[in-house]
Amino acid sequence: MTKYLISFPSEAMVLTDEEFPIVAADAHAVIEEAKAAGVYVFGGGIDEQVDPLLVSGDGSVSREIYPGSRLKGGFTVLELPTREDAVKWARRIAVACRCPQELREFMYDPAS
Repeated sequence: MTKYLISFPSEAMVLTDEEFPIVAADAHAVIEEAKAAGVYVFGGGIDEQVDPLLVSGDGSVSREIYPGSRLKGGFTVLELPTREDAVKWARRIAVACRCPQELREFMYDPAS
């Protein structure tokens, strides 16, 4: 089966304080459904209050990251038999989160 990344940048989710707990509950419910279906691999959000670091090939660490790198927001990784199944789950997550989701497919690597 193929692993799919379903994600959104944090600025895509525009909610009022009143809406947030409702959306969080709906999103968590979809994740629980994915777990029950046996397709859930990983999910979470990037903590944007913690600065990223760049760890170089020589082991050195700096606060400079790749130019244009903007990894933030929420992510879910599901393992599914078809891209059509991935679209269906992305649609469910989009409805629950009240914002569009990007869908990407991980390349197959027999060693991972």
